[in-house]
Amino acid sequence: MIRSIDELQLTGKRVFLRADFNVPLDDARQVTDDTRIREVLPTLRRLLQLGGRVMVASHLGRPKGKPDPALSLEPAASKLSELLGKSFEVLFADDCVGDGVRKLVKELKDGQVVMLENLRFHKEEEANDVGFARELAENADVYVNDAFGTAHRAHASTVGMVPFVKEHAGGYLLRREMDFLGRLLRSPERPYVAVLGGAKVSDKIKVIESLLPRVNTLLVGGAMAYTFLAVQGVAVGKSRVETDKLDVARRALEAASRLGREVVLPIDHIVASEATAAAVPREVAERAIPAEMMGLDIGPRTRALYAEHLRAAKTILWNGPMGLFEIPAFAAGTRAIADTMARCREATTVVGGGDSAAAVHAFGLAEKMSHVSTGGGATLEFLEGKQLPGIKALEE
Repeated sequence: MIRSIDELQLTGKRVFLRADFNVPLDDARQVTDDTRIREVLPTLRRLLQLGGRVMVASHLGRPKGKPDPALSLEPAASKLSELLGKSFEVLFADDCVGDGVRKLVKELKDGQVVMLENLRFHKEEEANDVGFARELAENADVYVNDAFGTAHRAHASTVGMVPFVKEHAGGYLLRREMDFLGRLLRSPERPYVAVLGGAKVSDKIKVIESLLPRVNTLLVGGAMAYTFLAVQGVAVGKSRVETDKLDVARRALEAASRLGREVVLPIDHIVASEATAAAVPREVAERAIPAEMMGLDIGPRTRALYAEHLRAAKTILWNGPMGLFEIPAFAAGTRAIADTMARCREATTVVGGGDSAAAVHAFGLAEKMSHVSTGGGATLEFLEGKQLPGIKALEE
């Protein structure tokens, strides 16, 4: 059982809030997508309302265990200040441990928040070093984790420091992720349709193995579909095929057949001679792809077929784009899945993080989904049925 922050008595207490502010920055070091920051605001505001003295901690990028000005969390602190508004003041610490942090936290007043510098500026963070974990914990009376996207990592700030803090709880975002994703594992309303895309079968095989006994139908798109089509003897031209995973794909199809689950693969394609923005797209109306072409998106007949399955569903999970959606000429399939799901008002619609989440935000459809996960690897591992270290650490 993981405690809710609503169960805490926080007046005057120092709260360590582990957030996931691993946000994209442009060349001017401005935050270009503040979704992850906005998702933590309800938890942060509630902690402040309860009288907590809050320090917000996160990582950003991969600084390899040493300070890197290009990966400072200062831009995230500025964006957090902007989003919180004038009611709260965000202070910024130039480190995440040490005397300076201790002094800042001790002197925090009502309405103030301190944002700690990048945790990964210390190599001990990713090593889950006990000494570093103790240092992080010494400034906190309460530990709150609202960083679902890092819950699959056993780092000092997600696991190591928890035993050294008297009280701990899960934030609203973390608990919401566990609720929606947990329902998919425990008791999804049927028909349950999963849409899987992306580049590699190898990235998704554990999820496929976990989903097959649970779903009614699995719709496959993206480059991984061509490995499955190749197994069936379909000509796929120059499409990306994981030749070392053909047996894995074959076993997955055989398992689906034994379980009576339907695996639906593309029946037409949008192709080009190369995977570039300059490539000229062409529609191939059958399953086979010409030898000189590569599949880069699902075709219109496949979009219609997949939409038919989605409209009949009561539960939908989507993880992975249907094509090279970063290039507009090959984005129609991914957009079609997002549009169809957004119109499935009677179904529970869950977007499983990563590129799929980026796509629905880019299309302006995130608000029309039941849940858009903030995790990437954490979401996949949760759906595989794994116990995530960052969640296990909070359980009482």
